[in-house]
This record gives sequence, structure tokens and C-alpha cells, in this order.
Amino acid sequence: MNPIITTVSISGMTCGHCVAAVSEELTSLKGVDDVSVDLAAEGISTATITSHLTISPEEIGEAVAEAGYLVVANDA
Repeated sequence: MNPIITTVSISGMTCGHCVAAVSEELTSLKGVDDVSVDLAAEGISTATITSHLTISPEEIGEAVAEAGYLVVANDA
């Protein structure tokens, strides 16, 4: 089965702690295999989620919100 790649844009992230918090929340979602975050400290950061199950935009948004940030765009 091919992996599913989802990219989301996240506002409010400014440091490595932000990356760790978002990565931890997204990795805890069922089906997520890997999370890679490209931090843009003064703009919109990008998270790339690799999964073997489809993850809804709502699930992703809730996980990011749990970490204290906001999804501003989602390709899911």
C-alpha cells in the first residue's frame, strides 16, 4: 500500500518547541507513520504527514489545535 502524504500550513509556530509539540500531537493520530515540519518562525510553517490511513482535515486541525496552533491550509 502506498503511503498517503498530507501537507498542512500552520500559523503561530516560532521555535523548536513548537515543532516538537505539533509533531507529537500529529504522530499520535491513528495511522500516522511520520511527521516532518518545516519551521518558518516569522510566517506559515508546513507540516508533511505520512500515513497509511486517511486522516481527516478535522482530525489534523484538532491535533494541531491541541498543541496550541492553527491550521491555515490543508491539502487533505
